[in-house]
Amino acid sequence: MKTARLFLALAATLAAFAFPANSRAADARPNIVFIFTDDHCQQALSAYDDSRIITPNMDRIAEGGMRFDRCYVTNGICGPSRAVIQTGKYSHINGFMVNGQKFNGDQPTFPKMLHAAGYQTAIIGKWHLSSTPQGYDYFDVLKGQGPYYNPPMLRGGIEAQATEHKHTGYTTDIIRDKALAWLKEDRDPEKPFMLMFQHKAPHRNWQPGPKYLTWLDDVEIPEPETLWDVYSNRASPASNQTMTIKEHLNESDLKLKAPGNLTPEQRAAWDAAYDPKNEKFLKERGTMSPEEIVKWKYQRYVKDYLRCVKSVDDAIGDVLDYLDEAGLAENTVVIYSSDQGWYLGEHGWFDKRWMYEESLKTPLMVKWPGVVKPGSVNRDIVSNLDFAETFLDIAGVEIPDAMQGRSLVPILKGNTPDDWRQTFYYHYYEYPGAHSVARHYGVTDGTHKLIHYYELGEWELFDLKEDPNELNNVHGLPAYQDIQGRLEKELVRLREKYQLPEEDPESSYRRGRPGQKKPNPKPAAGKKAA
Repeated sequence: MKTARLFLALAATLAAFAFPANSRAADARPNIVFIFTDDHCQQALSAYDDSRIITPNMDRIAEGGMRFDRCYVTNGICGPSRAVIQTGKYSHINGFMVNGQKFNGDQPTFPKMLHAAGYQTAIIGKWHLSSTPQGYDYFDVLKGQGPYYNPPMLRGGIEAQATEHKHTGYTTDIIRDKALAWLKEDRDPEKPFMLMFQHKAPHRNWQPGPKYLTWLDDVEIPEPETLWDVYSNRASPASNQTMTIKEHLNESDLKLKAPGNLTPEQRAAWDAAYDPKNEKFLKERGTMSPEEIVKWKYQRYVKDYLRCVKSVDDAIGDVLDYLDEAGLAENTVVIYSSDQGWYLGEHGWFDKRWMYEESLKTPLMVKWPGVVKPGSVNRDIVSNLDFAETFLDIAGVEIPDAMQGRSLVPILKGNTPDDWRQTFYYHYYEYPGAHSVARHYGVTDGTHKLIHYYELGEWELFDLKEDPNELNNVHGLPAYQDIQGRLEKELVRLREKYQLPEEDPESSYRRGRPGQKKPNPKPAAGKKAA
C-alpha cells in the first residue's frame, strides 16, 4: 500500500513538470492590482506629504511595501501617460503624443502578453485612449473623459463586443463597486489575475462626492511657497501659459456654477453645500483685494481637489479590505500610481504638462508581501516607462526587447542593478493646445535639470539642491558651465538611445500648421535663455 501511494505521488510530481505552469489549476503566480488615478500629485498623498490631507488607505500600500520618491513620467499628460504604460515605449514610438489622438491598440501591449500567458485581465474605470481596450478579458470603462456623476460606460472584453451602459451615482463609488463585483463574482479563481482599477478623480474640475461636499469647510489649507511666483529669471514659456489660479479658473472650476448633469437629489445636496459658501463670497467680493480673491480661489480649488482624493482613498480601502478578507492579499502585488503629478498652487498654477518637479514626479507605491520590505523608501530614478516591464516580470513573462523601460522587480527586492539609469529624458508635445505650455524636452539627473523649449530656442537649467522650487534659471552662468555641458551631452545621448526623430511626428495639434521648427538636440554651449 505504501509502495502504491509512493508511486502515485511520484507520478503526480512528474505530471506537474510535464505541462507548462500556465496549464496548471490554481496557478500560484502573483495577482496584480494596479490602482491608477488621474492628476494625483505627491503633495496630496500623506505617505509623501501630510500637510494637506491624510490618505490612510493609500498609505497602507506604502507602509506594507515600497514608496518611490523619484518616479518620473515621460510626457506629463493623461492619455500619453496611459499609452506609455500600455506599451512600455515613449510617445513618439507608441504613436500617442497628445490628448485627442486615438491609441493604436493593435500594437503589442502588456495586457495582451499577460492574457497570452494565462492571466485573466480586466480594466475598470478610466481608459481615455479613444479606442476600444484590447487584451482584456473584461473591460468596463468610462466613455471618453467621463463625468464625476452619472457616467456612461462601455462594457466588453475579448469575447464580448462593447456596449454602452448608463449609471446613476458618484463615479468614484461606481468604479469601486464594479471592481469589487469583478473580484468577487467574475474572477476565475483558478487563474492569476491582473486588474487595472482606474479612477477619473482628481481630474479637473474636481467635483466632490456627496459624502465630502462640506469636508474641510472649517480648515485653511497651507499655501505653497511659490503661489505668488512672478516667473522672473525663467524662459518665456513660464510667463505665457494659461493655467494660473489667479486668472484661468472658471466658474465651474470654482463651483460658482453647479454641474448640469445631476439628478434632483444630487443637485439638492450640492446646492445645500455650496450655495451658502458662494453667497458669502459674492457678497464680500466687492470689498476684497486682488490678493484676497486669489487666496479665496486657492482655498476653493484645493479643497475640492482634496475632497475628490478622499473619496478615492475610501474606495482603495474597500478593495484592500476585500483582498485581505478573501485571502488574496498575500499573493497579490498592489501598485498605486497616477498619470503624472499636478500643481496645487505651486508657481500659482493648477494643471500639469511641465518638466518642473511637481508634474514630472508622480506617486508610486508597491506592496508585494514576502518580497518587498514593508516601509521601504527608494530614491532611484524610475518611470511609468518601467510599469509594463514590471508587470510582465512579476508574472514571469519575457519582456520584449522593443520595450524601452526596465523591470522594477530587482529594485523591489532591494537590489538596484549597478547599471540602473542615472538620468532621465522627458518630452512634452501638446502645443498649441490647452493651457499654452510650450513644447519642450529635457534631461534630469535628480539634482540638476536641463530643459529645452525647442521651438523657441530657449533653455533653462536648474540646480535642484540649491533651488528646489525651480525659480532661478542658471543656464549660461560660468559657475554651471561643466554641469550644463555634461547635461547637454547626455541629452544628445538619450535622444539617440530612445530613437527621437529630428522633427516631431505628426499629431492632431500640428496638422495644417506650417512652419514647424526642428528640435535641435545639439545646443550651442553657453547660450543663455531669453
